[in-house]
Amino acid sequence: MDSFTYITLRERPELKETAAEWFHNNWGVPKEAYLECMDAYLNKDTEYGWYLCLNGGKIVAGLGVIENDFHDRKDLKPNVCAVWTDEEYRNRGIAGNLLDLVVEDMRSKGITPLYLVTDHTGFYERYGWEFLCMAQGDGEPEMTRVYKHG
Repeated sequence: MDSFTYITLRERPELKETAAEWFHNNWGVPKEAYLECMDAYLNKDTEYGWYLCLNGGKIVAGLGVIENDFHDRKDLKPNVCAVWTDEEYRNRGIAGNLLDLVVEDMRSKGITPLYLVTDHTGFYERYGWEFLCMAQGDGEPEMTRVYKHG
């Protein structure tokens, strides 16, 4: 039976290396980039955090908050990034729970609104996100959708 636990990386800082590797494996962004952002969060240089869903002790989903998620609308910040749920755990509401967690956590710190970029349509709207505009992704030929929450 699955037993899901939702945490911030500050609650389990010992997962930093594992989490950075997990995000890297899913997104292809260098592990060092994740470690740099995670260190800033764990050292309280920023409140832009990292959020995980664990099944037992295994990371099965996660997301982060960064200044800008590689697009030309630098005024739209901070950005939720790296939203991922392992395939065998999809369609169980996990991503929605993580999105709700990040919105509430950031709001509790006075950080609102939040933005995110995605090619998905119809998914984020279920969790209170609204389409805002199109933006040019860094090095991307096509424009991408920007959503806002708060």
